[in-house]
Amino acid sequence: MTTLAAQFTMAPMSETHSEQLLSEVATLPGLPGVYRYFDSQGQLLYVGKARNLKKRVASYFQKNHDGTRIGHMVSKIARMETTVVRSEAEALLLENNLIKTLNPRFNILFRDDKSYPYLKITGTRETFRTAPRQPSPSIAFPRMAYYRGAVDRRHSYYGPYPSAWAVKESITLLQKVFRLRTCEDTVFANRTRPCLLYQIKRCSGPCVDLVDSEAYARDVADAERFLRGETQAVLDALEQRMMGHAEKLEFEQAAEIRNQMSALSRVLHQQAMDTVSDKDVDVLAVKVQGGRACVNLAMIRGGRHLGDRPYFPAHVEDASAIEGALADDEAPQPGEPSERVARQVLEAFIAQHYLGIAMPHTLVTSHAVGRPLLDALSEQTGAKVSAVHQPREHRRIWLEMAQKNAEIALARLLAEEGSQQSRTRALADALNLPDDQLDALRIECFDISHTAGESTQASCVVFEGHKMQNSQYRRYKIEGITPGDDYAAMRQVLLRRYGKIAEAMKEDTGEALVPAGTEDSVLGPSAPALAEQDPADTALPEPTVEAISGPRMPDLVLIDGGKGQVSMAREVFEQLGLDLSLIVGVEKGEGRKVGLEELVFADGRDKVYLGHDSAALMLVAQIRDEAHRFAITGMRAQRAKVRTGGSRLEDIPGVGPKKRARLLQRFGGVRGVASASVEDLCTVDGISAELADAIYRALH
Repeated sequence: MTTLAAQFTMAPMSETHSEQLLSEVATLPGLPGVYRYFDSQGQLLYVGKARNLKKRVASYFQKNHDGTRIGHMVSKIARMETTVVRSEAEALLLENNLIKTLNPRFNILFRDDKSYPYLKITGTRETFRTAPRQPSPSIAFPRMAYYRGAVDRRHSYYGPYPSAWAVKESITLLQKVFRLRTCEDTVFANRTRPCLLYQIKRCSGPCVDLVDSEAYARDVADAERFLRGETQAVLDALEQRMMGHAEKLEFEQAAEIRNQMSALSRVLHQQAMDTVSDKDVDVLAVKVQGGRACVNLAMIRGGRHLGDRPYFPAHVEDASAIEGALADDEAPQPGEPSERVARQVLEAFIAQHYLGIAMPHTLVTSHAVGRPLLDALSEQTGAKVSAVHQPREHRRIWLEMAQKNAEIALARLLAEEGSQQSRTRALADALNLPDDQLDALRIECFDISHTAGESTQASCVVFEGHKMQNSQYRRYKIEGITPGDDYAAMRQVLLRRYGKIAEAMKEDTGEALVPAGTEDSVLGPSAPALAEQDPADTALPEPTVEAISGPRMPDLVLIDGGKGQVSMAREVFEQLGLDLSLIVGVEKGEGRKVGLEELVFADGRDKVYLGHDSAALMLVAQIRDEAHRFAITGMRAQRAKVRTGGSRLEDIPGVGPKKRARLLQRFGGVRGVASASVEDLCTVDGISAELADAIYRALH
């Protein structure tokens, strides 16, 4: 221990680290595990795994990394945490769990987007179909539908699909061939004559008894086998049924099955890859260029190519530089640097994307995947997972398609980012903003929306890092003003947005940024509650000072309005003691025509007309239009809630957006829900007897 600590002390990178940290490094065990680095503020810098913790972590502090990205990270390390595990596979799973949940600064990060859509066929699970009780008509005739959400074990789910379009296309194909119903159970139960889908031969009409349950069940079984990729078995079964009807001289029924087989054959012909032996495969291709990377995921389900989806990770350059500089001596990675980066990106995607979800047992990849990662996935799924590199035949075609799509998607992203960066630079030049930190340039834009004074809402949208940051958007419910008074609404939202920031800045500097006697008007008890959010945006966090990047003010505050709104903003900023040069109003031009807008300044500068083809004006219009859209959607949702009384249902514990929508659809509105009995409420999907009783008591 003493020898190793001495080595650390002599190393150039160790001069900035405490003796306690170096001692912890010296005493690490030579076992597999996960390590985490933190800076002096407690922010997580990096999460890594190692087959040998002592050897891996020591390499950070023993080598000279000056002037590199890894040197920049190591210089920030103030604290370390480690976790010893049983195997390298277990370390890999823990590492990616931590990366996904903690979002470290120097790791490759993929957006956690597993909200894939599925094709659902209701009530087809065998345990429920063989139940002794008599099923209802809607259960006896299963329905297929687009679905996204939690899985219910009573139903069958097929997918996942890469997009909603892929699901709906599959439903259309199944309608043409097997004619399963897609209508809601409430519609199905109340039909007295067949709908249009029956007329155009997309449904067999079970709602009005135009098909018996036994024949319909055969169609459901054939549809499920088709979705599982058993197309030849489906064709053979249909052929046997057709010949059976022909032998009995039932030529009309035989002709119907013949038409069904023809439709299925056309579907198979359109899907060029349906005849291959693979059933469920994921194809992964990586493209790295210009400091960005794209992983294109193509999905093969039931032998059919369902489409693909591109993913763009963050922190590629930093993470790849660190991994490349500290290539594990136990598992050296040969090849060109770009190939090593692509392999790192691919392995990071596989580890993060498939963590905790069902996955196919075969992956076709553009780069070789390490054995420890496959072992970890096999351990997670309980079945062997294999990755095929340099595939042949149809798999090679799939991979070539995925690689081409990855190249196209990455080229499009780089072009869009380049265009957006040029717009940011153009705006900075037009307004004489510092151009040395354009990546950190932060713009906040405000807009007011209402309908003749009803349900007034203010919006604040954020532009930072050359793109809109929708996770930082905020809505503010405006109350206590004269209806339709946009100036008072703007005053209120600016006070609520920047009042706490001004207070925090005052505490940091010791200066009285808020004039004496105005504290109550700024942050007093008479101010309305913070923003109420639209139900569709429940993922947005509550507005707090921390959510606005601490006490830091934006570099620019855009106001959607002319001299009047800018004057109101100037009054608020003077009251709070903030810099007036931050305020810029976007004034409509002559005839309110797009491209004729002028910029109005609160600090007395002359108006600026940027020109209808100016890149700076394009960025201003983009931000302004986004604020307008966000304000309108919030106002409309608030107005609808007030007019329909939806808040009465929202206040009932256990009734979320989905259950509320089902109740309103089933009973036609809140009044219908209120007039329904407990027994009627129980008939709605997802409403238990206890919850139905709670709803009834809450509405009475």
